[in-house]
Amino acid sequence: MNYIVDKTFERVKFNEIPFEQGEYENCIFRQCDFTNINLSEIKFTEVEFIGCNLSMVKLERTAFRDVIFKESKMLGLHFENCNEFGLAFSFEDCQLSHSSFYRTKIKKTNFKNSNLKDADFTECDLTGSVFQNCDLAGVTFENTILEKADFRTSLNYSIDPENNRIRKAKFSILEISGLLDKYDIEIDSSI
Repeated sequence: MNYIVDKTFERVKFNEIPFEQGEYENCIFRQCDFTNINLSEIKFTEVEFIGCNLSMVKLERTAFRDVIFKESKMLGLHFENCNEFGLAFSFEDCQLSHSSFYRTKIKKTNFKNSNLKDADFTECDLTGSVFQNCDLAGVTFENTILEKADFRTSLNYSIDPENNRIRKAKFSILEISGLLDKYDIEIDSSI
């Protein structure tokens, strides 16, 4: 198995050239294109993806340990297929629409300034996670652990308090209607 450490990859189109299988540690991928490639069984430890396109990549048993994604396009990813051991990442200014985190345990994950439209967090453990300035339109939260999660600056979420664990989660008064959507009631903020 190849072991790549402390290397920077810039503007590489991995969807046109083969991506080297192995283990990547303390590497930076800047403005690289991974669209539709197979990242299965690859280990990424303390790696940064900056301005990359990772849309529709295959993530069977892929390991993400302390990985940072910034300004990256990550449409339709299935994070539930990743290696669960040490799974830890953060997202800043990312496009994560239509991605799935089904049954993942990703406590204390930071999502900052990201678009998560139609993402799936069903049965996910998001304890202590922060959603800062995120668009959560159409996101599925079903039997999700959201205890101590912070949604105060995010928009368009719809979370059913009866089907999710939300103890000590934080919400903005302006978006509190997202906790009442299932009741189909009208909330007037003009008074």
